[in-house]
Amino acid sequence: MSDARAVIFGCAGKTLTSDERSLFERAQPWGAILFARNIDTPTQLSALTAELRAAVGRDLPILIDQEGGSVQRMRAPHWRDWAPALEQCEKATDPARAMYLRGQIIAHELRAVGIDVNCAPLGDIASDITHPVLHNRCYGRSRIEVVANARAMADGLMAGGVLPVLKHIPGHGRATLDSHLDLPVIDAARDLLEETDFAAFADLADLPLGMTAHLVFSQIDPSAPATQSPRMITLIREQIGFDGLLMTDDISMKALRGPITTRALSSLAAGCDLVLHCNGNLYEMSALAECCPELTSSALARSQAALAARGKALSCDLATLEAAYTRALGAG
Repeated sequence: MSDARAVIFGCAGKTLTSDERSLFERAQPWGAILFARNIDTPTQLSALTAELRAAVGRDLPILIDQEGGSVQRMRAPHWRDWAPALEQCEKATDPARAMYLRGQIIAHELRAVGIDVNCAPLGDIASDITHPVLHNRCYGRSRIEVVANARAMADGLMAGGVLPVLKHIPGHGRATLDSHLDLPVIDAARDLLEETDFAAFADLADLPLGMTAHLVFSQIDPSAPATQSPRMITLIREQIGFDGLLMTDDISMKALRGPITTRALSSLAAGCDLVLHCNGNLYEMSALAECCPELTSSALARSQAALAARGKALSCDLATLEAAYTRALGAG
C-alpha cells in the first residue's frame, strides 16, 4: 500500500456516484468508512463495499463504528441490536467473556458484508462527569475493568477476522463536553492522568490501530487538542507506548477549528498517521486528496503491520456463539 494516501474517506449514499468513484480512484485513500446513511440491506451493503474496493483497485480497508448501543450503524432487522457497552458490562455475569463474544459476533456480521475494520474498543474510563454522549459507550469505571473488557472485545473482533481500532487515545472519559460540538478541556493533573486514563491505554498499546481524542489537556499542552498537538502525540507514542497506526478522530467535528485542509495538515504534522474524514462531502474530500500525502516511512511500516494482522475469521458456529454470549450475560 505504498501508494495509499494518508486519509480515510466516507461517501454520501448507498452507492458511489461517478464523481466519488473517480475521486477514490485518483486519490487512493488508505481506507473508507461507512455510516447509517450508506446502509440499507445486506445485499446493498455488500455491493457498496465491493464497489469501493473496485474503485481503488485493491483490498481497501473498510471501517465502521459498530460499537453497540447508541453507536451502531448496522441495525435490526438485518443485523443484531446491542445493549450499550457499559450497561452490558455492569450487568453481565462474566463481562469480559460477554465482550469477547460480542466482538466475535459483530465481526461475523461485518465480514459477511465486506467490512474488515471496526472502530472499537474504547479505552476511555467512565465517571460521574463523563459526558452522556460517551458515558454508556465506555467499558467500565476503573482502569482494571476497562482494560479487561476492551482487550476481550478486541480479541473477539480479531477472532472474527476484523481489525479493532482503539479509541479515544489518550482518554476521553474526563470530557464534560461533546467533541462533536465543542472542544473539551481536561484540567486534571498529569500525574493523575498517568495513573488512570493514560495507564488504561498503555495496557492496550499493542493493538494495531488507534484513534485520537479531540481534547485539550491543559496541564500538558494547553495550546492544541491532542489530535493536533506534537507534545500529546509524543506522549501517546513514548509514554503510553502506542506504536500502531494512529488515525485522527473525524476532522469534521466542531472541536477542531479552521479549514478542513488546515485541520488535516496540522494533525499529520503533529504525528498522526492518517486523517479520518467522515461526512462524505465531495468538495472537502477533493481538497484533502490534494493536500494529504502518500504514506511513507514509519507510517507506512505501521500500516503494513496493521494490515498484516487482518486475518481470516476463525471457524465458528454462530448459534453456538450466541448461546455462549447469552450465558456470559447471565441470561440463560
